[in-house]
Amino acid sequence: MLIYNYYQTHITMKNFTYTTKILLLILFLISNNITQAQQKLFQDVTILDGTGKPAKEHQDILVSNDKIIAITATAAKTPKGVTIINLKGKTVMPLIIDTHAHLGLLKDTIMASENFTKENIAKHLLRFQDYGIGSLLSMGTDHKEIFPLRDESRSGKLTGATIYTAGIGFGVKDGAPPISFGMDKVNRPQTPEEARQQVKELAVFKPDVIKIWVDDFFGKFPKMKPEIYKAIIDEAYKNNIRVSTHLYYLEDAHQLVSSGVDIIAHSIRDQEVDDALLLAMKKNKVTYIPTLSLDEFAYIYEGNPEWTSDPFFKASLDPLVFEMINSPAYKAKVKKNPSTPKEKLALQTALINVKKIFDAGIPITLGTDAGAQPIRAMGFSEHMEMELMVKAGIPVLETIKIATENGAILLKSEKENGTLQVGKKANFIVLDKNPADDITNTRTIKEVWKNGVKVNNGPIKTN
Repeated sequence: MLIYNYYQTHITMKNFTYTTKILLLILFLISNNITQAQQKLFQDVTILDGTGKPAKEHQDILVSNDKIIAITATAAKTPKGVTIINLKGKTVMPLIIDTHAHLGLLKDTIMASENFTKENIAKHLLRFQDYGIGSLLSMGTDHKEIFPLRDESRSGKLTGATIYTAGIGFGVKDGAPPISFGMDKVNRPQTPEEARQQVKELAVFKPDVIKIWVDDFFGKFPKMKPEIYKAIIDEAYKNNIRVSTHLYYLEDAHQLVSSGVDIIAHSIRDQEVDDALLLAMKKNKVTYIPTLSLDEFAYIYEGNPEWTSDPFFKASLDPLVFEMINSPAYKAKVKKNPSTPKEKLALQTALINVKKIFDAGIPITLGTDAGAQPIRAMGFSEHMEMELMVKAGIPVLETIKIATENGAILLKSEKENGTLQVGKKANFIVLDKNPADDITNTRTIKEVWKNGVKVNNGPIKTN
């Protein structure tokens, strides 16, 4: 088409020989056919677009290369020259975005720094993608090698879920995050001056956020001092980088929000949030990532939840982890753990607080902490997280928006991702059942499409 237009503009047709005209016509037809061949029509689907709007039935999605170019009511006649993909009876929703995950440290049942290899990270990214996760934010336990891998991921050279990263986070000497989890590359500044210098060194790599840990893990560890996290937040602000915080206590949330933190990356779980905090979070435009599933994973294997026998869950775990959580020894260990009653209570408080925060109009995104421990299943956790949000009282359509559009906004990728709209990337999950009827229907994955290409048929492998 470009060749034809060029000659049409610059050379008069009367100067063409008959052969030249025929040649240009052939080039035009070839070019036009290539363009049409790259177009796909996903026909007669129910669309959940990720904006919170109700589902729309009997819709056609026209995709050209990696972009959605039209969404229309299903037509009686099908257009010629495009690839027709009939999805009658299926539901399509945007790819899920996990704004709190961890990469590379987990292998089998072992959390270790030496596991942080390109091969292991690539394996994790593909597992997330199998479950319909299109992007994830790795929260502060990465090594410096993550930054070139992030670039490969964003360019499409590294397949699987797209990497966003906090890079090397900020914890406490002899404290959180525990080195026993393989998190030995984390900065652990002991003075405000050291904290500022470490932020400057990290800023060179342009992390998507900065992660700090402000928690004592039920009194087991020393907690980050306010003068340290205030220095980190201030220096991050000077370098135009947002700060995300791990926390547990309401009192710390008050202090961190007043100090300028941008993202609360775990639920407040010691007590219910108060009006003063809600007002401060809204005023300061703080985003909340509740990570409800990690609290349930902490104790749920004490019993035998029905979903542990579901192939959709089993596929998310390495075989050794699945064997571990179903062993009598592990179940007895959870039952005897003095933290188990605290974890159960923490989840109930977290459910109350996420609903209060939602009702206050504070932005919420989906996050799971998947990959930070073997028991937090990569891929399954995100679907479990949505179920828990609905259990907390957040409407289904708003929960899907939290898991898609809101995540894209937090990652500043909303111009291309997060919703099914004309002009955005063709990134979506094809489902056998409609999640608007039951949020657990997000688990009925038939196909996953990314950048206009089918990348898998879901996590359950069939022969």
